[in-house]
Amino acid sequence: MEQPITSLETGKTAVIIRLEGGCLFRKKMGEMGIRERKTIRLVAIHPFHGPIVVEVNGREITLGRRMAEHIITGDLE
Repeated sequence: MEQPITSLETGKTAVIIRLEGGCLFRKKMGEMGIRERKTIRLVAIHPFHGPIVVEVNGREITLGRRMAEHIITGDLE
């Protein structure tokens, strides 16, 4: 089932299916190590539409909520 990373429960792991955005968005995500077919874990969701914290490649990364909504994930296979 495909869903944005913001729909996962805290602590859950998924695989990035696609990045919905333009060339600059995909470039910025790639520079942070967020790429298609990578495993990503939702570490924390801050309240009041604040940022989210994800873990990719053993690194924790903070993303804005709207940016994170464009990271589409699926189940681990």
